[in-house]
Amino acid sequence: MFSAKGRTVRDGEVRTGCCGPSRQDPAVGTAGAPAGDVRVPGAGSGRDWDQGRDRGGMVRLDAAVFLMGSEDGWAVPGDGEGPVHEVALAPYWIDRCAVSNADFGGFTAATGYVTEAERYGWSFVFAGLLPPGFPDTRAVAAAPWWRQVHGACWRHPEGPGTDLTDRADHPVVHVSWNDARAYARWAGKRLPTEAEWEYAARGGLEQAAFPWGDESEPGGERRMNVWQGRFPDHHTRPDGWYGTAPVTAYPANGHGLHNVCGNVWEWCADRYAPDYYGRSPRDNPPGPPLGAARVLRGGSYLCHASYCRRYRVAARSSSTPDSSTGHQGFRCAADAGPVGPA
Repeated sequence: MFSAKGRTVRDGEVRTGCCGPSRQDPAVGTAGAPAGDVRVPGAGSGRDWDQGRDRGGMVRLDAAVFLMGSEDGWAVPGDGEGPVHEVALAPYWIDRCAVSNADFGGFTAATGYVTEAERYGWSFVFAGLLPPGFPDTRAVAAAPWWRQVHGACWRHPEGPGTDLTDRADHPVVHVSWNDARAYARWAGKRLPTEAEWEYAARGGLEQAAFPWGDESEPGGERRMNVWQGRFPDHHTRPDGWYGTAPVTAYPANGHGLHNVCGNVWEWCADRYAPDYYGRSPRDNPPGPPLGAARVLRGGSYLCHASYCRRYRVAARSSSTPDSSTGHQGFRCAADAGPVGPA
């Protein structure tokens, strides 16, 4: 347990690529890259979700002004969490939960969509989830617990021989930004902007580290699925989870969203730039116009205070839009107009 306020960060601390390995890592290369964009039959626009307060697992958030970012002692140098700045958002809808395996399975069954991990033929898997005696595969140099596993994809999260048994209500993983966008379009939604994601994740609290306040475990109560023990070789599993947990495993925040800290990183619509907050517009910031990487938010089941404190509502990460891992998922958003009759 820790308090997120008042900690002094040493220069150069926690500056690795541990949070989101990329297909561009020179150790693994891009062999087998799929060609071209994938068009999704029946894709919607993500607009006009303006009737009532709760439709299809989404919550409608009213227009709001909030303070985005962090400059406290837990902000990660170089990630661009600051400066803290005022942001005004138009009303919008956002999913209460991350997209589950069952949700994503409905999408692939309806459209025949094939994810980028399936087309590349491999994805990144946390080594601790692989069975004993698993053959040696390439690892990420900066984070050797990430292994390139051929055959790993959303249907087979730890590679061949694994499946989604008892995980229908867990968040879908091994989905790239491109895959997440394809699902959102099919569902008539879109990915949230980084500002929308942070406002929703804060749950109505201003400048708190977590959706419930500044303590990671208030009163000793665990409220998120993160690593417990000694990373990366000993997990005490106090909540019973080793890897992902169900999308509703922990209580919702003040806005009705579950698991916005820990469990899986969530893709946002924005491109990533560490200096963006110093130049972003106040109203509905869309992210920088250029950039090779897309934003990831929320942290995952692999985060641990000893090496990675990016499981806070202001923390930022990124990866290339074709990259996929066993700890990256997403939730959707949609535009909202005036509230109509339910």
